[in-house]
Amino acid sequence: MNRTLIALGVAGLAIVAFLSSVFVVDEREKALVLQFGSIAQVREEPGIGFKIPLIQEVVKYDDRILSLDTDSFEVTPSDDRRLVVDAFARYRIADVVRFRQAVGVGGIRTAEDRLSGILNSQIREVLGADQVTSDTILSSERRVLMNRIRDQAQVSAESLGIDIVDVRLKQTNLPEQNLEATFARMRAEREREAADEIARGNEAAQRVRALADRTVVETLSESEKEAQITRGEADAEASKVFADAYGADPEFFDFYRSMQAYEVTLQGENSTMVMTPTSDFFRFLYAPDDLGQSPSAPPAP
Repeated sequence: MNRTLIALGVAGLAIVAFLSSVFVVDEREKALVLQFGSIAQVREEPGIGFKIPLIQEVVKYDDRILSLDTDSFEVTPSDDRRLVVDAFARYRIADVVRFRQAVGVGGIRTAEDRLSGILNSQIREVLGADQVTSDTILSSERRVLMNRIRDQAQVSAESLGIDIVDVRLKQTNLPEQNLEATFARMRAEREREAADEIARGNEAAQRVRALADRTVVETLSESEKEAQITRGEADAEASKVFADAYGADPEFFDFYRSMQAYEVTLQGENSTMVMTPTSDFFRFLYAPDDLGQSPSAPPAP
């Protein structure tokens, strides 16, 4: 009975020891086997591994691409316009041995703290260069700047065993205290442009009105000139007609003009005209023989 119990205990210890010596590495992980703090084994391929129970331990690290967001901070480009920059990076653990030697037991947290310092330093250096202005940072050329930040940060990150895949600037804004002044300057600039446009519009309108007034005056003058010429030609034509008519039959013309004078003078209005009956004005109201008789003689029938 005692032998059976001892055998069962030994078997149980053996099973526990076996299970304690086996570990599994996932395809998304890398593993280090440590013995008294030193690296005894490196497992970068997925599968089953073995270690010495109670003496060795397994430390696993994520082999996927990880993300790191930096804190917002101010940079000053060459044109002295301060900007608040907020960036993020994509990285992965390339050399797990160097990574362990660099960060020790701190792991990912310690590595990200050191990587944040590297990124912030390179961002300040690249964005604060002499040839870089705020307009360059805010334009499409910022991709070139981000690649430069990534390449320079990679040189420092190699000591951590980290491969920086990408660096991006999430936000690039003006500081809060400068926003109002910037908006005021933008409003003033737009108001100045609006005033210039209004002034140019008024000037163009005045030119159009002056040209229209000039055209009206010229048109009226030309019309009046043509009207005067037409009236002069009509008067000349009328005078010519009268002259031709008078030359054709002077007596009839004299008679016609006398009839017009009678029509105008003898209207029966309030005006009074005193004339002798034998006046030459009334010569067409008598028979030709009546003009030679005395006033007392009766007129011929």
